[in-house]
Amino acid sequence: MPPSKRQPLLVILALLLPVLLILGIWLGGHPNKLPGFARNLLTANHETQVVNEAIERVSHDYYRPVSEGSLASSSIAGMVGSLHDPYSTYLSPKEFKGFDQPASFAGIGVSVDPKPAGLEVVRVFDSTPAQRAGLKVGDLIVAVNGRTLHKLPPNTAVTLIKGPPGTDVRLTVKQPGASKGTRTSTSTRTVTVTRATISEPVVASAMRTVHGVKLGWVYLATFSEGSHGELYDAVQGLLKQGARGLVFDLRADGGGLVSEARLVASIFIPSGTIVTTRGRTQPTIVLTAAGGAIPTQVPVVVLVDHDTASASEIVTAALQDHHRAIVVGTHTYGKGVFQELEPLSGGGAIKITVGEYYTPNGRNLGGSGVKEGAGVTPEVPVPKGVDTEHGLQVALHTLLAKVK
Repeated sequence: MPPSKRQPLLVILALLLPVLLILGIWLGGHPNKLPGFARNLLTANHETQVVNEAIERVSHDYYRPVSEGSLASSSIAGMVGSLHDPYSTYLSPKEFKGFDQPASFAGIGVSVDPKPAGLEVVRVFDSTPAQRAGLKVGDLIVAVNGRTLHKLPPNTAVTLIKGPPGTDVRLTVKQPGASKGTRTSTSTRTVTVTRATISEPVVASAMRTVHGVKLGWVYLATFSEGSHGELYDAVQGLLKQGARGLVFDLRADGGGLVSEARLVASIFIPSGTIVTTRGRTQPTIVLTAAGGAIPTQVPVVVLVDHDTASASEIVTAALQDHHRAIVVGTHTYGKGVFQELEPLSGGGAIKITVGEYYTPNGRNLGGSGVKEGAGVTPEVPVPKGVDTEHGLQVALHTLLAKVK
């Protein structure tokens, strides 16, 4: 074709291309406007197209305005819900944005258990105002700014301790002392603590002395990114202070990242398998100890309850299978599957079950898939009061018997 005749054709094509592109985009979003034969040719998946068609019709014809984005989110949530899997869920863009944001609150950095006379300190979190003020596990807060907590509703008592960051709160604290015959002496002191904005605490630790023997207690709240590092520092700190054994408290720890479970278990287990994962679309993966464990001569007791789940169970079972620790408490939750968080193009994400995990001895702690299973059975059961100071005392005395 001569150049003079080719040039008008190129101009026409150049003008048509934007029109065809816009038309294609519009038809892609409104495929029901296409003739049947064209719709079938251009639709990659008919079932998926039906969903898109339903979203468009509801958005267009419903008696009040409903955005297609809202309907799409609802349809994804319904799809995930149809799996009848309690561990799989859909996160909207707003929920996903805040998913990894650490929770924070204004306070002093303790967990407490209500008692008739006040609030018993059950956890003092590391690097918090409470720890710097010298509060200890077992302390009983009996008054706040001079106001007695005797028979005060627990929520009211806790509210008195909370307040704006930077302000002071004066606590009257009773500390149990040594046993004298059939009675236990107590000492009372007053401490002033400056409130602060505290990120959701991950690790708490304390030294406990039982019959003159120093025993370390360390608590892990969740298996979040980097939690193994905080735990390792706390464990090393207790050992440097002379702890002759460790109670590893995983009560109410609902788990988290499998990668963190491997690293946490590696603090105590020098070598060997930690957990094996298997999935339908993923290869079988054997996670082994990462190295750098504390000496195996340091005895360990793991304290668990029914809310010890997922990554917590992975670690507990690994320590049990390797005969590295004695498990004290109640049987754990019984979750034998793990999830992955998969972002979606719309800004949201789905967290879905992608596989099962097995302990070093080949146990799956779940109940045939996503059902609750038997979990880890402790060697030393605590039928009642495992979530109180009583549970910790059983763990400490169990550990004491293992100290050489």
